[in-house]
Amino acid sequence: MERRKSDTVKIGSIPVGGGNRIAVQSMTNTPTSDREATLRQIKQLEEVGCDIVRFTVNNMDAVRSIPFFAENTSLPLVADIHFDYTLAIEAAMAGISKIRINPGNIGSDDRIKKVADICRQRNIPIRIGINSGSLEENILKKHGAPTPEALSESALQSAKRLERFDFGNIILSVKSSDVFTMIRANRLIAERSTYPLHLGVTETGTARNGIIKSSVGIGSLLADGIGDTVRVSLTDDPVNEVRAAHDILRALKIKSGINLISCPTCGRTGIDLINIANRLQDELDKLPCDKQINVALMGCIVNGPGEAREADIGVAGGKGEAVLFKKGEIIRKIDEKDIIEILLTEIKSIL
Repeated sequence: MERRKSDTVKIGSIPVGGGNRIAVQSMTNTPTSDREATLRQIKQLEEVGCDIVRFTVNNMDAVRSIPFFAENTSLPLVADIHFDYTLAIEAAMAGISKIRINPGNIGSDDRIKKVADICRQRNIPIRIGINSGSLEENILKKHGAPTPEALSESALQSAKRLERFDFGNIILSVKSSDVFTMIRANRLIAERSTYPLHLGVTETGTARNGIIKSSVGIGSLLADGIGDTVRVSLTDDPVNEVRAAHDILRALKIKSGINLISCPTCGRTGIDLINIANRLQDELDKLPCDKQINVALMGCIVNGPGEAREADIGVAGGKGEAVLFKKGEIIRKIDEKDIIEILLTEIKSIL
């Protein structure tokens, strides 16, 4: 797909925008002052493929933890700042990779200038984070509600505040709990700016609802070539945010990986397909893969080699057995109990 042309902003060692790969982000939910617990979560996020990690910096204890994290992880670190501009300055001096602020709740221009100055001196990018609950009073009064137009105007107006102080190392992020609002607001910004865009639907709820909302919101924009870095926000373990983000990228073929194709089952299904599919997916999630590999798990011969003809490897179930096929060509019959083991062996041979 053709990507929107955006500027490149470097977060630590990770370039974001400018056609670079889409970076996956998440945020810790431990008290940042609890160094060991927060570092443990950072490590867990790193293990499942998180590229950039953010944490709350709400007091000086959190600021003092930044050098400890930086010494113990290679991941770029982002300080999430609200209201207190001095914490942004202290985080920059402590070695943070990026600052996330909402200029609307940071305060006056002299405070914004102080944050911009220290970040410019240390080459630290700023993510402007706008959401429905943080709109400036004049913009909210103008539009009457946190509409897509209001959110996009707030983001662009905030960027201009930083630009006035000769600061352009900016990433824009406009989020809403309403999927349509989030999509529309980001499309408006994409038309009017070249800053990289951080995509996410906020306050999405539990994993089930959150993954659906995020897939629709983030996926719609990525399919249009809009977006440079993503975070799936869930009321769940942050590790599952990262996994869901990678799943969205794989579904759009933006990221390589193992794609499991399995049918929804019907009365013709002669094997325990649902159980087998879940067990197989768990095993596939453990396999590192930098290729695009399609694996088919079909319930019967009707939807087997024919419908999944393009799969690199697959099986189609019979009654207590299955046929193994490659690129639509049947290779041999196998026993139902051996399906997972045989598929994993075949997949590993082409990784």
